Amino acid sequence: MTVTIKEVTTAKQGKIFVRFANKMYKDCKYYTPCLEMDDFNTFSYKNNPALEHSEFARFLAYNENGDVVGRICGIINRIANEKWGRKTCRFGWFDFVDDFTVSEALMNKVAEWGKSKGMEYLNGPVGFTDFDHEGLLLEGYEYVAPMASLYNFSYYVQHYEHLGFTKEADWIELQVFIPKQIPERFVKLSRLIMEKYHLRIDKVRSAKELQRKYGMTYFDVLDSAYQKLYNFQPLTQRQKDYYSRMYFPLLNFDFVCIIVNENDEIVGVGLGMPDISKELKEENGKMFPFGWLKYYRAMKSKHIDVFNLLLIGVREDYQDKGVNALFFYDLIPYFIKYGVKYAETTSMLETNFKVVKSFQSNFECKQHKRRRAFIREI
Repeated sequence: MTVTIKEVTTAKQGKIFVRFANKMYKDCKYYTPCLEMDDFNTFSYKNNPALEHSEFARFLAYNENGDVVGRICGIINRIANEKWGRKTCRFGWFDFVDDFTVSEALMNKVAEWGKSKGMEYLNGPVGFTDFDHEGLLLEGYEYVAPMASLYNFSYYVQHYEHLGFTKEADWIELQVFIPKQIPERFVKLSRLIMEKYHLRIDKVRSAKELQRKYGMTYFDVLDSAYQKLYNFQPLTQRQKDYYSRMYFPLLNFDFVCIIVNENDEIVGVGLGMPDISKELKEENGKMFPFGWLKYYRAMKSKHIDVFNLLLIGVREDYQDKGVNALFFYDLIPYFIKYGVKYAETTSMLETNFKVVKSFQSNFECKQHKRRRAFIREI
């Protein structure tokens, strides 16, 4: 195949870039479209605060007939590079037809761009921050991808190997099956932990109440909890404002767990949302004209089959104290009330043994997915 690479420089090309994956995966029943508005906002200097300390370049691959056959985004996150002491050009939104000429041409273009900026490594697939999609799917192609996860065809792996990439980090994902009633040991253990460490669960009921009582200190907890994890970068104040404004008002606060100490400081945060992959498929990720209403109804539904566990974070000085049990103590009754059959975790580093073990030792679980971040020198 003859391939021509063009940089995305116009709004029209930007739409083609964002919508390419939906077109390529249109016949794949396991692929879930991203929320299109999120992708457009991600590449908007006006809307995405991560671009205050990052730069990016997007490229499209065209065949000899003028058809788009691939895409890629190169990213330089200056805060992350400074934290980890490495000159890394990240890449994401890397999708392509099964032709080595296409994937190689796209990656060579990003490598050329990154090298021109003084970068020494290529790393991906990752995004601007940990809140973007990351990790190439290696296992679990036969499972539907939830909103918070990447999906890719199995042939991608051979392309990464052909391009000379090696493993840098692996994540796993679990299906966690909900018990019919909260185990008594959870009740006893949770009460013991709360008494011993003077903790309580504050069941806030809205984004406004959360803001009024705690400001945005829950993000400080997440920074503390995740600071040692792979590719972590602390969030700026504008990023905290952005995520708080965009996502928290949409949540069902039955599924938001805030753990505080005797000083009314947040020491743990857990939250999730109903799986809305069905609605995203029906609307192809679009918000309008009716997508927003379907998504809202799904988020606020009183009956939920599948639940997406988005994050659990415990402040560093409260880790290894069994605080994770409090999240399950709080959330299991709501899972039962809403009829949740199972919850899907987001990606957990395979080396994060304590978190993985907390699920596997307390619930009936199935590890059903594995994904990987790759690296190579430019």
